Amino acid sequence: MTYHDPDPVTGKRHWEPFQQDFAHDVSEHLLGPINESWFRAKIFGRERIPEKGPVILAANHSGNAFPYDAIVCDGLLWKLDGYTKAAKLRTVYEKELSYVWWMRPFGIDDFWRRGGGVDMLFTNFEELLRRKERVLYFPEGVPGIGKGFHRRYQLQRFSTSFVLIGARTKTPVLPLYMINAEWINPFGFPFKPLDLFMQRFFTVPFLPLPIGILAIIFPWMWYLALPAKLVFVVGEPIDMAQLVKEAGITDLDEPDRERLRSVANLVRDRMQSELNELVQLHGRHPYRFGELGRKLWGARGHLWRVLPTGWPIAFVRHERDRAREAPRSWLHAFLRDLDLIGYYLPFGWPILSLCRWLRKPPYGYRGLSKEKAREKRGEFIWRLSERPLPPRAS
Repeated sequence: MTYHDPDPVTGKRHWEPFQQDFAHDVSEHLLGPINESWFRAKIFGRERIPEKGPVILAANHSGNAFPYDAIVCDGLLWKLDGYTKAAKLRTVYEKELSYVWWMRPFGIDDFWRRGGGVDMLFTNFEELLRRKERVLYFPEGVPGIGKGFHRRYQLQRFSTSFVLIGARTKTPVLPLYMINAEWINPFGFPFKPLDLFMQRFFTVPFLPLPIGILAIIFPWMWYLALPAKLVFVVGEPIDMAQLVKEAGITDLDEPDRERLRSVANLVRDRMQSELNELVQLHGRHPYRFGELGRKLWGARGHLWRVLPTGWPIAFVRHERDRAREAPRSWLHAFLRDLDLIGYYLPFGWPILSLCRWLRKPPYGYRGLSKEKAREKRGEFIWRLSERPLPPRAS
């Protein structure tokens, strides 16, 4: 995270948590092999995405899964755009994902913001578009991930915020259809009383059953992902300003909420219809086992990094190696990361949590005040009005 010179108008210091080198290494060296041999993601209609913003990529979640669909799609698009800073999408994500460390992939500090994410607040969203950013957005919100396998591809209630912001800023909306992601974890079904309990006491939006119980016992299973072949399709642009005008909404500062809701429902229904057709085209064989076998055979030299059982070790070691010297021996390499065994031990969560507090910075919190530890982990709401981004790279 880097602080820049103060804004000449507001006097507030610019703040940029996005770390291009970190995001590049994760995308190229960690997600790259996983995508190549495990998810085998393909994108269609990429030519519809403008090289410069503003633009909203409005994506669905096809079912219950840790948001690998968003991570893989974001990384794939950035790779195709050449990994330049200016080409990086700014994903607006539910701010709850930063509050607890197991909602950050493998507990990596401030993972979402360091990878280009921005907290999903109305004012943040509008500011990003006024900066002419290309924004990846999920109008279903958390319910899109937590709807369960039995409601896969059933688009949940769309937020009206992106309708209003799109109209205000005259930003085109491109539907981004994500297919087969529900097969990443087809064992997730919501249970509302349990979800409310998890939200209240653990700041976790939901706990899918039965896989959630297994994840409580074996931590690595919280990040379990089956080898679904992910397909992303970019649809035709939607002129949100025109739809709002046709709905009779003329005051964008104090819009008629019922009419605004009708526009959101219209957009959802249109996307639902197109999604249903694309599922029939791309979703009949979600695993493609023949292709999977060939890919895994080709990755046999580094298979442990491709299989989900090895992801906790690969991601956490990568993060730690950024801030430490090379190991002196194989034994030293093993012992200095011995705490990672907690991912594979029954009820290993306390071991992992305790070791993080006992380790010194930069990959531990020993000696840090509560405020500094919270800052390091990213457990706060990022408001662009308080921590404005620096001028956008051209």
